[in-house]
Formats: sequence, C-alpha cells, structure tokens
Amino acid sequence: MAQRGPDPTQPASAPPILRPGLLAAYAAPALPLAAMYFPVYVFLSEFYADTHGLSLVAIGTVFIFVRIFDAISDPLIGILSDRITTRWGRRRQWLALGTPLVMLSAWMLFVPPDGVDIAHLTLWLFLLTLGWTIILTPYFAWGAEMTGDYAGRSTVATWRETAGLIGTILAAILYALGTNATQGMEYVALLIVAGLPLAVLLCLARVPEPRDFSRVQAGPASLWRVLTGEKLFLRLLAAFFINGAANALPAGLFIFFVSQRLGAPDLGGPLLIVYFGAAVLAAPLWPWLVKRGFSKHRVWCGAMLYACAVFAVALFLREGDILAFTAICALSGAALGADLSLPSAMQADLVDLDTARSGNQRTGAFFALWSLAQKFALAGAGGAALILLGWIGFSASGPNSDGALLGLSLLYALAPIVLKLAAIGLMWRFPMDAAEQRTLRQRIESPAA
Repeated sequence: MAQRGPDPTQPASAPPILRPGLLAAYAAPALPLAAMYFPVYVFLSEFYADTHGLSLVAIGTVFIFVRIFDAISDPLIGILSDRITTRWGRRRQWLALGTPLVMLSAWMLFVPPDGVDIAHLTLWLFLLTLGWTIILTPYFAWGAEMTGDYAGRSTVATWRETAGLIGTILAAILYALGTNATQGMEYVALLIVAGLPLAVLLCLARVPEPRDFSRVQAGPASLWRVLTGEKLFLRLLAAFFINGAANALPAGLFIFFVSQRLGAPDLGGPLLIVYFGAAVLAAPLWPWLVKRGFSKHRVWCGAMLYACAVFAVALFLREGDILAFTAICALSGAALGADLSLPSAMQADLVDLDTARSGNQRTGAFFALWSLAQKFALAGAGGAALILLGWIGFSASGPNSDGALLGLSLLYALAPIVLKLAAIGLMWRFPMDAAEQRTLRQRIESPAA
C-alpha cells in the first residue's frame, strides 16, 4: 500500500463552519433528487399498472432485478470516488457526471411514449438507477466528511433530508395538480429536469471539498475485511435495512391503501403532503435532542417506537376513515425525519472508527453499501409487496374482495411495525456515543497518528 499523509498545509481540525448558507448549498441537490426518488417508489407502480396496463408482478420483478444491478454499481462508484482524486477533489466531479443521465432517464421514465411496454420501464429504470448512484453515493460521502463533530453531523444530515422532504412535497403537489396521472408525472419530470442542474451547480460553487484524512491507500479487499470484521457497522446496516423495509412497505402501497382501502383515490396527493409536511416541521427536533446530549441511537429508537404506536391505528381503518388517516399521516410523519437523518449521521461516526483503525478514509465505499441497503430495502420490500398483492388477487384499479383488502392492510400497517421493533432491538444498546466518537476524531486528526 502506498503511504501518504494528510496535507500539512491544512489545519489539523478546522472543518468549515456550518453556517446556514453553506448547509443550504450542500442540501440543494437533495430537493430535485427526492422529487425524483419519491415518485419512483410511490407513483410509478400504479402509473405503469393502471395507466399503461403492465402487470404488478412484472413491475415488482423489474424493481427487484434493478436492485441486483445496484449490488455491482453502488460499491463500484463508492470505491472509485474514494480512490480517484482530480483537480476538483474526490466527490464533486461525480455530481456533475451523473446529472445529465438522471435528467434524461427521469424524463423517459416519467413521460413514456404511447404503447409503452415492460422493456421501456426496465431500460430507463436501470439507467436512472445508474445515474442516481453516480450522484448519490459521493454526495452522501461529501456530507459525512463536512464535519467531524458528533452533533454537527446530525445537523448536516437534517438539512439534506429536510431539503429532500421539501422536494418530496413539491413532487406530491405537482402530481396532484395534474388532471390525471400522465400529466402529474410530466409535471414532476419538469421539476427534475429544471431543478437538478441548478441545484448541483450551486452545491459545486459554494461547498468546499472535504479534507481527506487517509494515510494509506488500500484496495477493495481490505474494505471487505473491515466490513466482515466490524460488528458495529453490520449491526447498524442491518437495523437501517430493516427499518428501511418498514418504511418502504407503506410508501409503495400508499396510493393503493388510500384508493382501495379508504375509498378516496383523489386524496392520495393531499395526504402525502400532510405526511411529509409534518416531517419537515418536526425535522429540527432530532438534531436539537442530539445537541442536548442524547445519543443518536436512543433518539432514533424513541422515534421508531413512537411511529409504531401511531401507525398501529391504521390496521383498523376502513372505507371512509379519512379524518383518522389524516391524523395518522401527520403524527407518524413527524417521526420520519429521525429515520432519514440520524442513521446516516451514525454511519459517519462508524467511518471514523474504520479510518482510525485502517488509516484509510473510505467514506464513499461505506456509503455505497449504505445506499445499496436503502435501495434494496425500498425496492425489495416494495417489489415483494406488489408480487404478494398480485398473488392474492388484488387489483390496482379495483374492485377488490375483502380478503384482498385485508392482505393490503396487513402489508401496509402490521408488517412495518414488526420490522421497526426488530430494528429497535438491534439499536437500543448501540455503544457508539459522543465521547467515543470524539476520541476517534482525535486519533484521526493527530499529526502524529
């Protein structure tokens, strides 16, 4: 391994001050990316099944195979973004490279031609996923490296995820403004194509490249040895995956639940706005609790327990229970910000653990596996749910039998609670706290280390 050390011209511990302008510039790309990400897992299945007549089983199968492709592309991009340093740094060029591919693929996927078939969905979903990976993995690594402060990382992640929530709300509003699903998807596509290049340019212009604390250049094999030997990383990754699957089930089935279980097909968009709006309003609570001395893992567990208690009521809803479901959307949405920001902030702390032990700061590779777990959870749980719905005879356009509606309710409400309880069991006694992370940063930033 080639030896190298930190740049002596850089101060040992002087990350950029996390001023609102800097945080907003970093968070900006998350808005159009979330406006793209959200419809893929909430609207796309119904759009291609109901509007274009593709089978739910075929759509679910495509989602699962796309995730298999991710198993190769995500780690590859993560490792490359760690190892390749250009005049622009390690992270910035990947955002510029992926933006045109995402713009084209999102347009082709959301605004398909007449007579679209499963091949069209497969091709453009694969290409969109590739562009998504090229941007997202280095982007998350960039955020994790902006500061070495335990609480500050929660702040960075919260700004990014709040911008993403705002993008999600805008996508839901634009979709609802369409006179039909076709027009709604086109409005969302326009937001992505117009907003993503502007947001990426702002980020590239305003946010400095993070310092690389690597002292050696290690290959992918050493990463595999660390991952298989680092129990804390695998424990956090498992909890993140399980909780991600818990969130993916209601996300992928939301439109079906509102239209078929509650009998209110026109209220899907407004109810989503309530859910994500509550998440935006509650987002500042989570970094505030961390700054007050609560450990990230305990705050996250508390948020998941609260979400389980609220969401349990959804299992008993029937046709016409719109007011009760609106309250559930608002109350459970408040916990979403913790799911989005705290685990990735904890992941950044575990990158410190690896950097201190190995001498190699491979944030991109770690977040590639993080992104892969998130995508597998979303598409795997969502795809499996669609396949199960198809097997029990559920129809996206209705009418449905009582048995099919019961199966929908169980998948939508009960399964996520069981999964979240499993994630809480993994994380309740997680040993990484502010004191341990501070010790790691001192080792990493010490010139004599």
